[in-house]
Amino acid sequence: MGNLFDMTGQVAVVTGSSRGIGKAIAHRMAEHGAQVVVSSRKADACAAAVAEINAAVGREAAVSCPANISSKEELQALADFAMARFGKVTALVCNAASNPYFGPMAGIADEQFVKILMNNVVSNHWLIQMLAPQMLERGAGAIIVISSIGGLKASTVIGAYNVSKAADLQLVRNYAAEFGPRGVTVNAICPGLIQTDFARALWENPEILAQATSGSALKRIGQPDEIAGLAVFLASRAGAFTPGQGFVIDGGATIV
Repeated sequence: MGNLFDMTGQVAVVTGSSRGIGKAIAHRMAEHGAQVVVSSRKADACAAAVAEINAAVGREAAVSCPANISSKEELQALADFAMARFGKVTALVCNAASNPYFGPMAGIADEQFVKILMNNVVSNHWLIQMLAPQMLERGAGAIIVISSIGGLKASTVIGAYNVSKAADLQLVRNYAAEFGPRGVTVNAICPGLIQTDFARALWENPEILAQATSGSALKRIGQPDEIAGLAVFLASRAGAFTPGQGFVIDGGATIV
């Protein structure tokens, strides 16, 4: 009986994977045997992440393909690159997101709100449309969207971001129902406060950090690598009977 978490022979595309949660996921998927396409906006950051991952796993497991999630053309180029290089994509991780506004929703500008929705929801929909057909044709594959516990609760400072993450959860449910009969699972991971550059405005604020950690079961901030294991589970044989869920990893922030 093989290892349930073995990803040998798999090909994963991970957006926003030059740092933070995305890089941790790409690293652990490579460690479990997958070939990984690292992607984010900056070519030099992607190259550095690829070098770090390959050095850590001891093989040429990762390759780089920069892409800006705000551009449908660049996302199509990312999908085309992965297919041309490996002939298939078995796991898609939609991790990249943006949040150009910090403050009450009543003050957000239209262009900021639209950017959040386009980058955090519509871009995921685009990539799924681009890469799901070849999964459905094979009758196997896994799609993972990195949502947030923000999609489950209110916020007075990142409300528009939370709206986008709630939409991601429904995107996952809809696609899970559509693709499940053909062997493709679709799920979301909902991290709590994780110590990444993306969330720096939250954890560098002593008041917000204290509120987030004191109200949790573990009383601490999370680390990117603490999200990666669930992504490996969902993309491997271990997660084959798990569609349409939003898995919370938040140190117990939503239970206390």
